[in-house]
Amino acid sequence: MTAVFSHGRLRLYLLKLLDDGPKHGYELIRLLEDRFLGLYAPSAGTIYPRLQRLEVEGLVSHTAAGGRKTYDITDAGRAELHQRAGELIELEADIAASVADLSSLAGEIRSEVRGSVRDLKRELSEATRQTRRTRWETPTPPPPRSASAAGPHAPLLDEFDNRLAAFTSEVGQLVRARRFSEGQLRTAIRLLDGALDGLRRLLR
Repeated sequence: MTAVFSHGRLRLYLLKLLDDGPKHGYELIRLLEDRFLGLYAPSAGTIYPRLQRLEVEGLVSHTAAGGRKTYDITDAGRAELHQRAGELIELEADIAASVADLSSLAGEIRSEVRGSVRDLKRELSEATRQTRRTRWETPTPPPPRSASAAGPHAPLLDEFDNRLAAFTSEVGQLVRARRFSEGQLRTAIRLLDGALDGLRRLLR
């Protein structure tokens, strides 16, 4: 659980949410997730035991319909909210600060991932250039005069070019289609480096 809800502050915030109207457990989870801009959401195992404790203490009650419990704040719960109004104001300020911190961290992570994707694309482009350069710079015996200007291996070279282009295109599509972690991107870059080294050794 995020530290902003330490020392029994989550129960206070649950009372605050229920003071706005009756809600079932998963609705409370969604409201908390929305309050944290989707960057934090408590589990059912966090929310329901606290609701049960609040009910034992007489601060909330519940009604059951369709297999689902809907919780409502009691007069005793409203009295506790009133008594702890100063704590609630402080809690709201701490939540706002926590959301700002989480948003900043999420922005930094997105920037790092975008930077890693750009690095991977550069590695792909460099691998393509290096492979083509290696192919054309590798000394080969001159073709017989009777051979075509393209050489006897022209069909294989064409197939190589096609496979290389397809490889580059597919990897680029995979990178754009999903979000990779920084670790996954670095592993992918290492794999590309290994493949390039293997081709260099093969074509020398």
